[in-house]
Amino acid sequence: MDEAQILQLALDCGAHQASWIDIRKDGVFNTVFRDICASNACGQYGMCHMCPPDVGDIEKLIATARSFDRGLLYQTVDSLEDSFDIEGMMRAGQAHNDCANRIRDSLAGMDGLMHLSTGGCKMCERCTKRDGRPCAFPDLAMSSLEAYGMDVYNTARNAGLRYHHGPNTVTYFGMVLMKSKPDA
Repeated sequence: MDEAQILQLALDCGAHQASWIDIRKDGVFNTVFRDICASNACGQYGMCHMCPPDVGDIEKLIATARSFDRGLLYQTVDSLEDSFDIEGMMRAGQAHNDCANRIRDSLAGMDGLMHLSTGGCKMCERCTKRDGRPCAFPDLAMSSLEAYGMDVYNTARNAGLRYHHGPNTVTYFGMVLMKSKPDA
């Protein structure tokens, strides 16, 4: 599958918009995002295999993400009743996760890919980490862009994607990272 086909796939899976970027040139990373995760605003810090600190050292994660050549940054956008519509945000988050899962499943079997999305992994209703067990779905679990130190706002700007879509909307992002195929 080429880049144009993967971009169309993301749109067909429910993405509002998508754009390819050169990870090394246009991907913006910063270790400060680990501090934001550590503030535990989402309640997942230390509670999910795919969230910090369990997902790994921030410097190593940034290096891993930067080892990819290209990234398809995609977004989902949903309307809210108002800026306090938590249920709408949760619904939109679930719709984004469903989109990310459809993209992941459609690209299954392709080599040289890594898929990151919004927030912590949502494969299980309750992460097995909370019960001291290994990840139940290591091949399906997804970490977040922020856990890998990605500055989504500035990366989206570099990709030509809007971060805000006006009042009473919520926007979520995901990215499929690809390595160039070695010359044959």
